Amino acid sequence: MDTALLVVDIQNDFCPGGALAVPNGDSIIAQVNKLLLEYPTSVFTQDWHPRAHCSFASSKGLPPFSLDPESANQSILWPDHCVAGTSGADFHPALHSWKARYILRKGTRQELDSYSAIMENDKKTPTGLAGLLSSLGVTKVLVCGLATDYCVKSTALDARRAGFEVTVVEDAVMGIDAKPGDIRAAFEEMRQAGCDFATTDDLLNRKGK
Repeated sequence: MDTALLVVDIQNDFCPGGALAVPNGDSIIAQVNKLLLEYPTSVFTQDWHPRAHCSFASSKGLPPFSLDPESANQSILWPDHCVAGTSGADFHPALHSWKARYILRKGTRQELDSYSAIMENDKKTPTGLAGLLSSLGVTKVLVCGLATDYCVKSTALDARRAGFEVTVVEDAVMGIDAKPGDIRAAFEEMRQAGCDFATTDDLLNRKGK
């Protein structure tokens, strides 16, 4: 076992109809389900925020998508989303979530957000996932899910920093592109960091050889 599939944040609130929907976010689910058939070492990440979380615009009395005046790097403040225990935080019903070997809940601390599955947003606090994967003998990770220009990118970059070989599954990620060009820039940043890219069919064809 040297490869793990990281399925990032395919939750109701990030899919059409959700509180912070990625356009066409649910369109990648069929591809992810195909990958789950072939990669049994899978980790599903799940945003799991307490109410009045620091990333919520409502917690600062500001409109959604404002810049956080309390953040050194001017983080975006989001609509309330993926509140722990709500249906919005559930995995999308079309996702074969029963195939998850592990589930990592992130953004659980009131005062600290987490885009990446590897490190919290303070860039100092590990989530523990890198250690778990290493203990399983994993050296390569495949990254899919939502959203390309936020949690997928952060997970891929931190996985590279942690020493894993990283492949981003191009047709099993979907981005927001809040500022036109964000998705393209995310792909370029991941490429510059040493991430590889492949389609679902590429990966399944390799497995079949």
